[in-house]
Amino acid sequence: MRVRLAVPSDLEAVTELSAALWPEESVTQHEAHAASTLSGTPESTLPLVLIVAEIEGRVVGFIEVGLRSHADGCDGRQPVGFIEGWYVRPQYQRHAVGRALMEEAEAWARSRGAREMASDTWLESESSQLAHTALGFEVVDRCVHFRKSLR
Repeated sequence: MRVRLAVPSDLEAVTELSAALWPEESVTQHEAHAASTLSGTPESTLPLVLIVAEIEGRVVGFIEVGLRSHADGCDGRQPVGFIEGWYVRPQYQRHAVGRALMEEAEAWARSRGAREMASDTWLESESSQLAHTALGFEVVDRCVHFRKSLR
């Protein structure tokens, strides 16, 4: 497995994975968002990147990580790394792909001064909640927001 920053040639794969994670949005919306992020001009005013995991040359998962000025349960005196999206193709789940993506996202956030990582998920997404907990996040709000120390 190889985990790396996504590049513009990953647009199709990231768009497909984003559509699987967020099916309520159109493929066109996913493609536009990914294209702006991959070109280094995300819609966000704070840094935002896409990281992909590939196996045998095929992108099998992604994580979108950025910085936020604050996140629930985190120290507001410094930037916080925030997981905007995280998805691994079902056949590659439970094979450490998600963990490798998260570790790379944490390293990226840490290198930009973040001491904490935060994330959120839907209340009904038990598998996402379990994945976050397994990687050291703790629930800080009933809206299911997570935080994790990056020491």
